[in-house]
Amino acid sequence: MANGQNRADVKPGIEVYVILKKDQRTGMKTKGVVKDLLTNSQSHPHGIKVRLEDGQVGRVCEIL
Repeated sequence: MANGQNRADVKPGIEVYVILKKDQRTGMKTKGVVKDLLTNSQSHPHGIKVRLEDGQVGRVCEIL
């Protein structure tokens, strides 16, 4: 199980848990399928930013 901080681990079509911007204070996780990767760097300490298939944007905290 990867934590979503490395871009190489995150690919379109995989199921992940993300933390949305509005949920950063509470840490509430949202489950979804990756549509697009929005982070260009190879890694990010808070998780790779992605757009889910339903249009929501968040940082990957867990890869399922």
